[in-house]
Amino acid sequence: MRRVLLALLAAVLAVGLAWKVATLPGHVAIEFGGLGIEAPTAVAALALLLLIGVSYGVLRLTGILLTLPRRLRRWRAGVRRRQGDVAVTRALVALAAGEAAGARRESARARRALGDTPQTLLLAAQAGRLAGREDEADAIFRLLAAHRDAPLLGLRGLLQMAMARRDWSEAAALARRAEAAHPGAAWLREERARLAVRTGNWKEALLLAGPETPRAAFAAAAAAAEPDPAEALRLARRAWEADPKLTAAALAYATRLEAASHPRRARRVLRQAWRLAPHPDIAEAALAGTGTGLARLRAAETFLAETSAEPESHLLLARAALAAGLTGEARRHAEAARQTLNQRRVWMLIADIEEAEHGPSPAVRDALRHAATAEPDPAWRCAACGLEHAHWQPVCSGCGAAGRIVWEAAPAQTAAA
Repeated sequence: MRRVLLALLAAVLAVGLAWKVATLPGHVAIEFGGLGIEAPTAVAALALLLLIGVSYGVLRLTGILLTLPRRLRRWRAGVRRRQGDVAVTRALVALAAGEAAGARRESARARRALGDTPQTLLLAAQAGRLAGREDEADAIFRLLAAHRDAPLLGLRGLLQMAMARRDWSEAAALARRAEAAHPGAAWLREERARLAVRTGNWKEALLLAGPETPRAAFAAAAAAAEPDPAEALRLARRAWEADPKLTAAALAYATRLEAASHPRRARRVLRQAWRLAPHPDIAEAALAGTGTGLARLRAAETFLAETSAEPESHLLLARAALAAGLTGEARRHAEAARQTLNQRRVWMLIADIEEAEHGPSPAVRDALRHAATAEPDPAWRCAACGLEHAHWQPVCSGCGAAGRIVWEAAPAQTAAA
């Protein structure tokens, strides 16, 4: 309604103005050189208005003609943009549906319409991966990684491809480039931590460790691989403080303390480690360099003074006594260990003691029969999958679990099998 009123008002004003001009009195005369023109005022005003209108039309037409190429380019760009948007949508739908051929076709159309933008390159690379064209996807991801606006998209694609083909060194290098391109990404930190574990870069794995990471295992492994003595000692101490029960941590710390000329501290660490979690390697490290025979036995008694009543201590003393030729002392300690441990190593030790004292005898055969049906000896086993390892490792080679390898006997069902 308002527009109608405004139109009527404009019409009334136009009619009034025209009537006013038409009723103007007088004449207008124009002389140009030898040419003279004379007309009534109303006609002259009308001619002036007509001249203004024609001039405006000519100027408008000239402007349209001058800007026509640019307008055509914009129109064509708009058409390509619409076609590209449709192709992008269809490519996304094809990727979601798992249609590799359709995804490649539509992503190619999107690249032709929109050019090599981050979106079209990412679509084309993902379509190539879906179609199994790894070389094509690799080349496109590298183009995307070199793009100044979104290099992280290309680097992440290359990282995923490297991990899929288990090229851990290449994946680690790509992860470092991605970190430089986009620092602080949470997913990237997790990927770098996993890659550090895969490549055995325990120091970096420890640096990137999350709250659930077995820091003691990683620190012990890092200390073993560290060439700098001072840094190795720091890492070993960190492992020991994180988990004093970890045999690898105790051995690493004691070894580094010994190398740093702190033998008393090293022996204290080994003694505490034996008290918390006795292991043959700890005893071997504590008795290294003590000689053989009676000297080794006396050193073992000194080392085990605080834990002499433990079954593992009795086993160690029995072996030392047998090596020293004291079969009676060895039998006493072996029988004390047998009261708690019904394991093969105990019965095999008893068989060795009987053979050393009496030679082949019924007592030896009886001990061997018991060893055949006894519980299995403890070993390094993964608490996650149960795989047995010859030596301690920070990560299970079977299931990849980190920090789950422990010194224990096999479960009852495994032993029965």
